[in-house]
Amino acid sequence: MSTTTDLKTPTPDQLEPLMGGTLPRVAPLLVGVCSVALGALAWLLGLSPVVGVVVAWLGYVLGYTVWSRSVEGSRKATDALMRTLMWTAFVLAMLPLVSLIWTVVARGLPVLTPQFLNDDMSGRALLGVGGGIYHAIMGTVMVTAIAAIIAVPIGLFTAIYLVEYGKNNRLAKVITFLVDVMTGIPSIVAGLFAVALFIVVTGDPLPRLGIGGAIALAVLMLPTVIRSVEEMLKLVPDDLREASYALGVPRWRTIVKVVLPTAVAGIVTGITLAIARVAGETAPLLLILGTARVANWNPFEGPVQTLPVYIFQSLGQTTHFKYGEIWTDRVWGAALFLIIIVMSLNLVARIIGKAFAPKTGR
Repeated sequence: MSTTTDLKTPTPDQLEPLMGGTLPRVAPLLVGVCSVALGALAWLLGLSPVVGVVVAWLGYVLGYTVWSRSVEGSRKATDALMRTLMWTAFVLAMLPLVSLIWTVVARGLPVLTPQFLNDDMSGRALLGVGGGIYHAIMGTVMVTAIAAIIAVPIGLFTAIYLVEYGKNNRLAKVITFLVDVMTGIPSIVAGLFAVALFIVVTGDPLPRLGIGGAIALAVLMLPTVIRSVEEMLKLVPDDLREASYALGVPRWRTIVKVVLPTAVAGIVTGITLAIARVAGETAPLLLILGTARVANWNPFEGPVQTLPVYIFQSLGQTTHFKYGEIWTDRVWGAALFLIIIVMSLNLVARIIGKAFAPKTGR
């Protein structure tokens, strides 16, 4: 016995919302030109340029939405409105970033000469003749590398414990709570911790040590490493772990051979972002590193200079020396080189993550 279902043919009234007209491809351009003209008119009438931009934007949003609604219907008009608002948010978010990058590159690029990168601030450099950031570059590399050597293993093993061994464990909950608290600690508190620690260790009332700055940065880096690695490990499917256990593989070997290789791309990215974050820290290093005018390769003795501290201190020199313009140029050059270091770290993270990511496909 068979039954058939009568399919009713949609009426024209039912098809109308789905078969509406379509705006021409040049519609956004036409509305944009009219909106720019409207904003220019508002500016010519004596309003400020900012008000002119707002008027042009409102003209575009209202004009395009009304036109789309009259031709295409309310559904596509709403979609056009939301798309316009999202593009507006994107442009507003990019404006400060583009302005910052443009300013730093325009003012710092002429300063980045081989002499500027290979000289320190000894000798005649203090009088405004020559001088560079070699000592600050080496100090940044050394202090950040030591901080990473301290924080990355501790953070990695802590995250592994929280995900693989500490589920529904009271100790794991306490550690998670403390990590969350550490995430919100102001950076200068880490510097105070390092100063207090080395006052006790060395007996010096005002210690100036590279290792102290590294420990301060490690304190700031640790919660970021733990959180990023923890989230990446949680993304590994439990099916992979269970399949490994079913084959008789012990837990530690499953973590090393299955879990970590699967999450290595995200782990490397998170660790590199944590390193990039602390590479630009200034407040904790001001308290513990001091001021060095030449490169100091011994983190256990004497002050060490880093790029963020160099920028801060050089900016203060612009009002104390008659060579203020030269000191300002040094500030922009050091800022640009610091941005280059951070961008390089992010690029390296992407390359390493892509190289070690699990291969997919046939």
